Amino acid sequence: MTPITTTSEWKIVEGMAAEGRSFDLRSAFDQDPARADRFTFAAGDLTVDLSKHLVTTDILDALAAIADRAGLPRRIEALFGGEHINTTEDRAVLHTALRSHPDSPLMVDGQNVTADVANVLARMAAFADQVRSGSWKGHTGQRIRHIVNIGIGGSDLGPAMAYQALRPYLAGNIDAHFVSNVDPADIASVLDVVDPESTLFVIASKTFTTLETLSNA
Repeated sequence: MTPITTTSEWKIVEGMAAEGRSFDLRSAFDQDPARADRFTFAAGDLTVDLSKHLVTTDILDALAAIADRAGLPRRIEALFGGEHINTTEDRAVLHTALRSHPDSPLMVDGQNVTADVANVLARMAAFADQVRSGSWKGHTGQRIRHIVNIGIGGSDLGPAMAYQALRPYLAGNIDAHFVSNVDPADIASVLDVVDPESTLFVIASKTFTTLETLSNA
């Protein structure tokens, strides 16, 4: 496959980048009163405004040409079609299935993964409701007061990000803790403040072969 940086499309954008050093945004608005309208568009629920960036119609067209030369449309199609685009693990990449409607089937190797995702999400929601309400209790019958997420990389940053983003909706009687470092001091500092009888441990891993996660678990 030809490296994208050696293509004619790439060279065109490099030339535009050199010329763009003299680009004056204030002048661009003066010369094009409709610039804000022309460079603003909707992307799902978002309103994207490119007018304040150092771009022109020609620049955007040139960038799109690079995407076409790199085969981006075909790669997007392969992603949404459930093809095995993860070459290191020979598997589909199914982030899209997590966001699909249950009535929009996605068949991967003869299996409707959208239905599988909907089923798991429903089970997760039901379990979360039980923990928050106090109907699901620890081994000795104590209500859950602490949740400890053990993971690393995306299995740590993802849950921690969601926790921070959804803080206004937290159940006030449950505290969350995150352990990712293989250094025993990390988990020891959490174990010092939680009670085993009222603590739920969540082991987060895609493959369950990650050394740091398994060690802490």
